[in-house]
Amino acid sequence: MKKIREFFMNRYGMDNFNRALMVFYIFFLFIYLITRNNIFMYISLAIAIYQVYRSLSRNFVARTKENQAFLKFWNPIKRKYYSFKKKFSDKTHRYFKCPKCKTEIRVPKNKGKIRITCPKCKEQFIKNT
Repeated sequence: MKKIREFFMNRYGMDNFNRALMVFYIFFLFIYLITRNNIFMYISLAIAIYQVYRSLSRNFVARTKENQAFLKFWNPIKRKYYSFKKKFSDKTHRYFKCPKCKTEIRVPKNKGKIRITCPKCKEQFIKNT
Protein backbone atom coordinates (compact mmCIF):
# COMPACT_ATOMS: atom_id res chain seq x y z
CA MET A 1 0.00 0.00 0.00
CA LYS A 2 2.88 2.34 0.80
CA LYS A 3 4.43 1.81 -2.66
CA ILE A 4 1.14 2.69 -4.37
CA ARG A 5 0.80 5.82 -2.27
CA GLU A 6 4.37 6.84 -3.08
CA PHE A 7 3.75 6.25 -6.79
CA PHE A 8 0.78 8.64 -6.82
CA MET A 9 2.55 11.35 -4.82
CA ASN A 10 3.47 14.49 -6.79
CA ARG A 11 1.30 13.53 -9.75
CA TYR A 12 -0.84 16.09 -11.58
CA GLY A 13 -4.22 14.40 -11.11
CA MET A 14 -7.59 15.56 -12.47
CA ASP A 15 -8.48 19.00 -13.78
CA ASN A 16 -11.15 20.50 -16.07
CA PHE A 17 -9.38 19.40 -19.25
CA ASN A 18 -9.16 15.80 -17.99
CA ARG A 19 -12.89 15.86 -17.19
CA ALA A 20 -13.61 17.06 -20.73
CA LEU A 21 -11.40 14.31 -22.12
CA MET A 22 -13.37 11.79 -20.07
CA VAL A 23 -16.63 13.05 -21.59
CA PHE A 24 -15.16 12.78 -25.10
CA TYR A 25 -13.88 9.28 -24.31
CA ILE A 26 -17.35 8.14 -23.20
CA PHE A 27 -18.93 9.83 -26.24
CA PHE A 28 -16.64 8.11 -28.75
CA LEU A 29 -16.92 4.79 -26.94
CA PHE A 30 -20.71 5.06 -27.09
CA ILE A 31 -20.55 5.87 -30.81
CA TYR A 32 -18.29 2.83 -31.30
CA LEU A 33 -20.74 0.57 -29.46
CA ILE A 34 -23.57 1.75 -31.70
CA THR A 35 -21.76 1.69 -35.06
CA ARG A 36 -19.04 -0.93 -34.44
CA ASN A 37 -16.74 1.23 -36.56
CA ASN A 38 -13.16 0.65 -35.36
CA ILE A 39 -12.07 4.26 -35.94
CA PHE A 40 -14.23 5.35 -32.99
CA MET A 41 -12.67 2.68 -30.81
CA TYR A 42 -9.17 3.91 -31.70
CA ILE A 43 -10.14 7.53 -31.06
CA SER A 44 -11.61 6.67 -27.66
CA LEU A 45 -8.55 4.58 -26.79
CA ALA A 46 -6.20 7.44 -27.75
CA ILE A 47 -8.21 9.87 -25.63
CA ALA A 48 -8.12 7.47 -22.66
CA ILE A 49 -4.35 7.00 -22.95
CA TYR A 50 -3.78 10.77 -23.16
CA GLN A 51 -6.03 11.32 -20.14
CA VAL A 52 -4.10 8.78 -18.05
CA TYR A 53 -0.81 10.31 -19.23
CA ARG A 54 -1.96 13.79 -18.15
CA SER A 55 -3.21 12.67 -14.74
CA LEU A 56 -0.03 10.70 -13.94
CA SER A 57 2.32 13.38 -15.26
CA ARG A 58 4.77 15.13 -12.98
CA ASN A 59 5.19 18.12 -15.31
CA PHE A 60 2.82 20.48 -13.49
CA VAL A 61 3.78 23.52 -15.60
CA ALA A 62 2.93 21.93 -18.94
CA ARG A 63 -0.33 20.38 -17.67
CA THR A 64 -1.39 23.72 -16.14
CA LYS A 65 -0.72 25.50 -19.46
CA GLU A 66 -2.83 22.90 -21.28
CA ASN A 67 -5.65 23.34 -18.77
CA GLN A 68 -5.50 27.15 -19.05
CA ALA A 69 -5.66 26.95 -22.85
CA PHE A 70 -8.68 24.66 -22.57
CA LEU A 71 -10.40 26.97 -20.08
CA LYS A 72 -9.76 29.96 -22.36
CA PHE A 73 -11.70 28.07 -25.05
CA TRP A 74 -14.34 26.53 -22.76
CA ASN A 75 -15.36 29.39 -20.44
CA PRO A 76 -17.06 31.56 -23.13
CA ILE A 77 -19.08 28.53 -24.26
CA LYS A 78 -20.04 27.75 -20.67
CA ARG A 79 -21.01 31.38 -20.05
CA LYS A 80 -23.27 31.42 -23.14
CA TYR A 81 -24.93 28.17 -22.05
CA TYR A 82 -25.71 29.40 -18.55
CA SER A 83 -26.92 32.74 -19.90
CA PHE A 84 -29.30 30.95 -22.28
CA LYS A 85 -30.43 28.60 -19.51
CA LYS A 86 -31.11 31.54 -17.19
CA LYS A 87 -33.14 33.36 -19.84
CA PHE A 88 -35.12 30.26 -20.73
CA SER A 89 -36.05 29.44 -17.13
CA ASP A 90 -36.89 33.04 -16.13
CA LYS A 91 -40.70 33.19 -16.20
CA THR A 92 -41.06 36.71 -14.78
CA HIS A 93 -38.73 38.72 -17.02
CA ARG A 94 -37.94 39.29 -20.71
CA TYR A 95 -34.54 40.12 -22.12
CA PHE A 96 -33.91 42.77 -24.79
CA LYS A 97 -30.74 44.01 -26.45
CA CYS A 98 -30.06 47.72 -26.67
CA PRO A 99 -30.14 48.72 -30.36
CA LYS A 100 -27.16 51.03 -29.87
CA CYS A 101 -24.65 49.21 -27.67
CA LYS A 102 -26.10 45.64 -27.70
CA THR A 103 -26.19 45.42 -23.89
CA GLU A 104 -28.68 42.88 -22.62
CA ILE A 105 -31.42 44.39 -20.46
CA ARG A 106 -33.83 42.49 -18.22
CA VAL A 107 -37.36 43.90 -17.89
CA PRO A 108 -40.48 42.54 -16.14
CA LYS A 109 -43.02 40.61 -18.24
CA ASN A 110 -46.66 41.56 -18.89
CA LYS A 111 -46.30 45.33 -18.46
CA GLY A 112 -47.49 46.22 -21.98
CA LYS A 113 -45.52 48.71 -24.05
CA ILE A 114 -42.81 50.29 -21.94
CA ARG A 115 -39.94 52.67 -22.56
CA ILE A 116 -36.65 50.96 -21.76
CA THR A 117 -33.56 53.00 -20.94
CA CYS A 118 -30.23 51.30 -21.41
CA PRO A 119 -28.17 51.63 -18.21
CA LYS A 120 -24.92 51.70 -20.15
CA CYS A 121 -25.48 54.17 -23.01
CA LYS A 122 -28.79 55.79 -21.87
CA GLU A 123 -30.46 54.95 -25.21
CA GLN A 124 -34.26 54.79 -24.92
CA PHE A 125 -36.43 52.44 -26.93
CA ILE A 126 -39.99 51.13 -26.68
CA LYS A 127 -40.78 47.42 -26.52
CA ASN A 128 -43.85 45.32 -25.76
CA THR A 129 -43.33 43.04 -22.77
